[in-house]
Amino acid sequence: MSDIPIRGDALQPSTTAARLKDAAQGGKTEFGAILKDKVNEINQLQLDADQAITKVEMGNSGSIHDAVIALEKADLSFRKMIQVRNKILEAYQEVMRMQV
Repeated sequence: MSDIPIRGDALQPSTTAARLKDAAQGGKTEFGAILKDKVNEINQLQLDADQAITKVEMGNSGSIHDAVIALEKADLSFRKMIQVRNKILEAYQEVMRMQV
């Protein structure tokens, strides 16, 4: 594999960061709204990667390097989303196993 370190904060959008900062300062931020924003951003990364690949295929001033970078960003963010989903499901299942 590669020895290039990948920073998770490079994928953090300004809108989500602003919401989290607002929540830390005492403002109300809904988890669902943050989750929806992240899913939309991951979708946009996927669409950007598709466009970059299409540019390379058509020869429209698209470089393979840019397409691979866009594809890796989309892949990493998707994998991150899957891990968050798994953690949410585990937490839900744990709550459901609790006896009241």
